[in-house]
Amino acid sequence: MKFLKKNSAGRIDLEDYVSTILINSDVTQFNLKGSRTFEANTVELQKKILEFANIPHEPQYIHVHPKEFYPSVTITKEEDVSEEKDTKEKSLLEAILSSETQPSKQLSDLFTILSTRRSTRKFDKTKVEDWKVDKILAAADTAPTAGNFQGFQVFYVKNNKTKEALVEAANNQPYVNSPVVLVFCMDPDRIKMKFPPNILEKFSLQDATLAAAYAQLAASGLGLSSIWIGMIDEEKIKTILGTELRASSILCIGYPDKKKPPKSRRKLKELVSIIE
Repeated sequence: MKFLKKNSAGRIDLEDYVSTILINSDVTQFNLKGSRTFEANTVELQKKILEFANIPHEPQYIHVHPKEFYPSVTITKEEDVSEEKDTKEKSLLEAILSSETQPSKQLSDLFTILSTRRSTRKFDKTKVEDWKVDKILAAADTAPTAGNFQGFQVFYVKNNKTKEALVEAANNQPYVNSPVVLVFCMDPDRIKMKFPPNILEKFSLQDATLAAAYAQLAASGLGLSSIWIGMIDEEKIKTILGTELRASSILCIGYPDKKKPPKSRRKLKELVSIIE
């Protein structure tokens, strides 16, 4: 495991030409043939491997870059560390033992969830536990809405024939037939505010979109994956669901057939325009 010894990131292709190990500074991901994808905290895994192999190694220092969107670490030699940074840096062992780097906290860290979320178009057949679905729906319920009137409705589709019909209503995208299918619809009548109908419709669309986004992030935090479907035939969906409410999106959720590593994004300076 030379990647772990060198404290670097990379990909290892195993001898079966199918299984891979993806390593970055935070998470090591094992995609093994015939087994569901699983992950381990990289620094903790490194420690265990070094202990197991009894490899002699000197304490190194870990410098955390908190301003980067995806958390990363750089390992530096003690003599390379400038004096002004001495008070902020820790030995590798201290970093592992400190509460800041405990796996339980990393897994619940919002920015880790945000940066590791990936869309999935192929789901494992494993049933999603009911308690996880409850948490996802509860997350949607916490989303901010106009005037707190929650101008949206969620349809949790369990019926297989209904899922198949939704595939057709979503431009024949087959992954719509997933273990968990949530259709988010606008319900402007719930918004009791004195604005023109077109404004209430806009509020309702925003409400439904935010609720779906919260549900998607909750799914990622629970170890699930999802795909957001926006190309939909609203009239067909009304008929399928037996409602007059307009659908804004379909959120398809399940265990990924193969988990993907984080995808690179454009730099923040290209994304944000600052007006002073």
